[in-house]
Amino acid sequence: MSSPIINPGDVPRGNLQGFTRYFKHDFISGLLVFLIALPLCLGISIASGYPPIAGIFTAIIGSVVATLMSNSELTIKGPAAGLIVIAIGCIGAFGGDGMVGGWSEADQAAYRAALAVGVAAAVLQVFFGIFRAGILGEFFPISAVHGMLAAIGVIIIAKQIPVALGVSASGGPLELIQQIPHFIAAANPAIAAIGLTSVLIMFLWPIVGNKLPMLKVLPSPLIVLVAAIPMGMVFDLMHEHSYTLQNHEYQLGENYLVAMPERVFGMFDSLTTPDFSALQQPVAWKWVFMFFIIGSLESLLSAKAVDLIDPWRRKTNMDRDMVAVGAGNLCCALVGGLPMISEIVRSKANIDNGARTRFADLWHGMFLLVCVAFIPMVLHRIPMAALAAMLIYTGFRLAHPTEFFNVWKIGREQLVIFVVTLIAVLATDLLIGIAIGIATKVVIHLSNGVPLRSLFKPEIEVSSDDGRTVRLTAYKSAVFSNWIPIRRQIERVGLLQDKNVELDLAEVELVDHTVMDKLHEMENDFQQQGLQFTALGLESHQPFADHAQSARRKGLCTVQRLTIMTDPELEEELENAIVALGASGYTSTPCRGLGRRGITNEFRTPRAQVRIEVIGTKGICDSVVDYLRRDAQTQHPLVFTVEEVRVARLDAFAPVPGSNQPAVDQEEEHLDPVGH
Repeated sequence: MSSPIINPGDVPRGNLQGFTRYFKHDFISGLLVFLIALPLCLGISIASGYPPIAGIFTAIIGSVVATLMSNSELTIKGPAAGLIVIAIGCIGAFGGDGMVGGWSEADQAAYRAALAVGVAAAVLQVFFGIFRAGILGEFFPISAVHGMLAAIGVIIIAKQIPVALGVSASGGPLELIQQIPHFIAAANPAIAAIGLTSVLIMFLWPIVGNKLPMLKVLPSPLIVLVAAIPMGMVFDLMHEHSYTLQNHEYQLGENYLVAMPERVFGMFDSLTTPDFSALQQPVAWKWVFMFFIIGSLESLLSAKAVDLIDPWRRKTNMDRDMVAVGAGNLCCALVGGLPMISEIVRSKANIDNGARTRFADLWHGMFLLVCVAFIPMVLHRIPMAALAAMLIYTGFRLAHPTEFFNVWKIGREQLVIFVVTLIAVLATDLLIGIAIGIATKVVIHLSNGVPLRSLFKPEIEVSSDDGRTVRLTAYKSAVFSNWIPIRRQIERVGLLQDKNVELDLAEVELVDHTVMDKLHEMENDFQQQGLQFTALGLESHQPFADHAQSARRKGLCTVQRLTIMTDPELEEELENAIVALGASGYTSTPCRGLGRRGITNEFRTPRAQVRIEVIGTKGICDSVVDYLRRDAQTQHPLVFTVEEVRVARLDAFAPVPGSNQPAVDQEEEHLDPVGH
């Protein structure tokens, strides 16, 4: 479906005129996003092993730097749950324990070392954008990225369950998962009550908002704080004391609350500088590249996802945005902040709340600045169990069970890549895990007949150019690993020269899921410039599943043949029903024959019958079979059979437009890099 035409003069822009014209919309949206960002920034920072205020620094700096440098109008820059695993791993590599048991000198030293790592990663991101390398985000296969994010979700849940229960714990994700029964048995009841209440609010409040739309404006993190802070006051967490329950003594105190400055403007006392001597250690560079690669990938994917839901279809310059993210990260690391990315949860809320320009991001940062500068004592009242509950919900969204089902619908081979990547990340780390996921996809491609040479070097040429439309013909393969040169060729002959492009894939042996998804994105890119991009030749390929973006392999396509035997008087009714259900054609043949009843009759007189044959997709044949069983077979004598057959062109048997049967599963896969 084509997007509606938008008058360029009606598109909001983040300039001085836009600041004044859309002030009301951006100011209100910034306020509402601030209510979501405040607890999430604190929770992400604590889970990362950084001081709580570090996440606030990041959001404030990101809101200013991104507004000045990026042209991404609706993304919110700030700390993200997807980087928690890297941050806490980096802290651990330098001897910190993530504040398990309190903030120690070892934690402080590890924190300063991690800041130095952040500086180095930020410099790489700046150069990454300056040298127009943002397109490298196109390289990673989608299912492997989703598997990595699902693994991050599992790790976040495993690490935050002990915090929500008031239990100290450390170890790898698999070890923590095994200890969950022990954590439950050893839980501090008062803290667990806060954590459980907060978890229930996070999961149930969206349901309440759907039933009572007037409450949708109140974000669930805000409701958690409204409930958790009074509970903390009831349990008197501000003072060290103990209580006894069922003959067990439990301790309560300020260590279960967020550590914040104790006075107005005390935030400036928390500014921390990096310890650059840490970069002399070889282990530091592993984490530099982790922050650089994963942070850049998540930021690029998030910015692209926001572009897809931007009501005005504005397109972000990914290279410019990467420079902005890198510059922001450089500033954050120099003063003690967490790494930042373009964050999808707050960006989606920004759009839903009516933001128009990038100044909404600026206002959300200004609200955070005022809050942490003037009322840090109030923030100190927030129980860490409540923040852990928010992150548990975030982790659940990343590793939601429907993710497995959605990937399976695209193709079984995609589910294999997804699961392998997930398990590999849990068993090793992010870089090794994503590398194993990519290797798995390469092996699958080779087993499907993709030549080794064409994995990274595509064969593509200009076959015709009439001055208005260019036709490109591709050969061998179109897969994730060679998509970047294919994309650059399409952009060079199309977008840069203001021409339509037709990409002929008829001679390609395999088009994988990642490329199918990128072709859909390319259509949107051309539409935004008033041009047309068309992929041709896919009708001669066998899809791996019924999903619109499933991988396709050249060869005969599998469809179904439905054969119906019935009385001639029912012929017209069945033919009309078959056409209405989307069949592209049918064949009716008069014949004579006997069924079981006729054979057992002593006269055995053959009777007139009609044989109706339909060839169609599985969806069409399933719809016809359902109709026969539900309506026709209950009133008329008939029999039918279904068998699989192979055809040369799948499009010849696709549903007829305007029928009751959809052509294929058109559910789009909107990439949500942080799983919200």
